[in-house]
Amino acid sequence: MTAIDVQGVIRRFGSFTAVDDVDLTVAAGEVVGLVGANGAGKTTLIRMILGLLQPTSGLIRVLAGTPSRELRRRVGYVPQNLGLYRDLTVAENLEFWAEAFGGSPAAPPFDNDDLVGDLPLGLQRRVAFAAATQHGPEVLVLDEPTSGVSPLARSRLWNLIRARAEAGVAVLVSTHYMDEAEQADRLVLMSRGRVAGTGTITDIIADLRAVEVTAPRWQEAFDLLDGSGPPVTLAGRSIRVLGADLRAVRSALARAELRAEVREVPATLDETMVLLDS
Repeated sequence: MTAIDVQGVIRRFGSFTAVDDVDLTVAAGEVVGLVGANGAGKTTLIRMILGLLQPTSGLIRVLAGTPSRELRRRVGYVPQNLGLYRDLTVAENLEFWAEAFGGSPAAPPFDNDDLVGDLPLGLQRRVAFAAATQHGPEVLVLDEPTSGVSPLARSRLWNLIRARAEAGVAVLVSTHYMDEAEQADRLVLMSRGRVAGTGTITDIIADLRAVEVTAPRWQEAFDLLDGSGPPVTLAGRSIRVLGADLRAVRSALARAELRAEVREVPATLDETMVLLDS
């Protein structure tokens, strides 16, 4: 069943178009990653899906209905700011949100009577997830739920996300962490308000390649290749030139008398995003 269906949605703020002709679907039991840099339009799109903003044009259906206050009771949401009251304890926050959604408060995710504002960010995010899921939502919308936390805390949160999807919940999660995107079943890449790519990581990267350069004088090689046209990045001391011609890179290094190993490799998702955003 399609739990979230977005068709041709546009949202303008005056003369600025924040979301431009976006299509997106999320099925029950599926985790869809909404990926893009800050300012790509992810949060604006999420707020329209939740009914917090009205689209300028286009159609949004959530659980086969128009986003509304009543439908919101079937949706769990973790905003970027977590939506918690910092001057309440963990249990008090859970009780408040349970009452707001007409459910029963969940057991705190850990034994702690401190105020939420006194907890580390990773623990605050676990509380926010518990508050958003304690009423048994059919749809879960998470806006950069792991931003600013440690890799271990991110891994724990993703275990919780996957468990919800396996129970049949439709999950839409936005992130700007490319390694996190691999956790999703399918990706929607946004750039400047538009969908720049969709599908699995393999689908999105497709045949895109990079030229990898390993050189003893890597700093000189980087300076030579950087700004020559294709995007250039550094991975350790290996230089990666996205979408470049292998022979052209070899020739440029040879003319500069820079000894190097040069080979063609598959592009990464990070590199693909750089290309799509350029």
